[in-house]
Amino acid sequence: MPRRAERCLQIAPHSLAIVLDAAAGGRPGGDGAGGAGAGACAGPAAELGRHRIGYEIFADFKRENMQHFWDRRATAAVAETFFLGWIDEQVLLVQGKEEHLEVLRQGWARRSLKPPSGFHIKCLEYKNLCIQEKC
Repeated sequence: MPRRAERCLQIAPHSLAIVLDAAAGGRPGGDGAGGAGAGACAGPAAELGRHRIGYEIFADFKRENMQHFWDRRATAAVAETFFLGWIDEQVLLVQGKEEHLEVLRQGWARRSLKPPSGFHIKCLEYKNLCIQEKC
C-alpha cells in the first residue's frame, strides 16, 4: 500500500486570537461614564475573577465594542464576529470574515479596540489553526 503524504486540515480558518491579561484593580478605564452602576457591576465581576466562562468574556468584548457610533465599520465588524474558544484563561479566539478581522486589527493599531471588563488586551494574533492529518 503506498504511503500517503501528511496534509494540514484547517480547523479554524479566518480566526483571530485576542490575547488578554487580567487588569489589576478591576475594570480597565473604569472611571468612564459608568457612574454608580459601574461600581455595582465591579463586585460580581471581581468575585467571578478567573471563573468566568469564555462566552461571557466574548459577550462583554462585543458589548464594549458595539458602541463605536463614530465608526460604523468597527461596529459592523464586531457584530459579525463569532466566539470560537477561550484558551488557557487568557486567549479569546474569535472567527469572522477576513475583512471584519482586518477592521479589528486596525482598531487595535489605533488603540480604539476596547477589552472586556477586567482585562487588558496584550496583543492580537492571526491564527490559522490546523491539525496534521495522515491520508
